[in-house]
Amino acid sequence: MSVKEIIGSTAELIIKVVVLVFAATYIMKAATAAYDYGFRIFTEAPVSLGEGRTISVSVEEPVSVKEIGEMLEERGLIRDGKLFLLQELLSENHGKLQPGIYDLNTAMTAEEMMDVMAADASEEGEEDAEGESK
Repeated sequence: MSVKEIIGSTAELIIKVVVLVFAATYIMKAATAAYDYGFRIFTEAPVSLGEGRTISVSVEEPVSVKEIGEMLEERGLIRDGKLFLLQELLSENHGKLQPGIYDLNTAMTAEEMMDVMAADASEEGEEDAEGESK
């Protein structure tokens, strides 16, 4: 082996190690961020502790959960509108959010806000079940 070949193979090895280190670092950061985001879906704390502020929110008829999440984020009721969308998809209130005017508090979790916005749907479901059993 000549000196040129040794230098070339050493440089190639160094480049491969550097690329591997960068790839491993990127994968670790991405995995940590994904885990943290997934963890927040089920454990997101309210925006404020204690009393909080009560804010009236109007939900119109043709509105998506994404738009509701963005509106709640703009009003300071939640931290992340996209996270609200995922929370709604995985909650028992999926597809049950009703239009109306709601008084929500910054001390409420996203799940509690969804319970308030879906209360009419659950009451109707209970009335239907009671009516069918008679």
